[in-house]
Amino acid sequence: MVQCEMCGTEVADPKTVKVEGAELDVCGDCAEFGTEVRQESSSSSSTKYSTSSSSSSSSSSGSGSSGGSSSSSRRRRDMFDEMEEVATDYDERIRAARESQGLSQEELAKQLNEKAGVIRKLERGDTLPTDQVQRKLERALGISLAEGSGSSDDYESDSGGATGTYTLGDVVKRKD
Repeated sequence: MVQCEMCGTEVADPKTVKVEGAELDVCGDCAEFGTEVRQESSSSSSTKYSTSSSSSSSSSSGSGSSGGSSSSSRRRRDMFDEMEEVATDYDERIRAARESQGLSQEELAKQLNEKAGVIRKLERGDTLPTDQVQRKLERALGISLAEGSGSSDDYESDSGGATGTYTLGDVVKRKD
């Protein structure tokens, strides 16, 4: 007997149902909350979790190993490639710039037409600035909150040298 993944009742023959993109094994009562998924041959189950772009690149690579390596180096561009990341020390940059101009948190908030609580949370590092607030702060204080500018640390790597590519091991600092 298996438990229904939605309500927890014991089920002898669960149905596989897709609910909001997730495939669940559910009882007959909970099956109405999703669309039933047909179980296909075992060859398709190996690609169950692959995306359409990765499965199409692996099938188009053919039998040559060079085709697979060239398709893995080409990645589809998306909107996140164009976005600038907020610097890790954005809170320190905001506080230092505000204090250098002799403004209180309330005065800066009034100047930006924002609540003082927003400035407090930003300076404590409790919240990231929205794009709109980030632009306002950069204009009003004459600073940049984007990663790679100002006083933020740039990561250097022996392996990243000429190509400029980094691995997770180049960036992550272990807590050991």
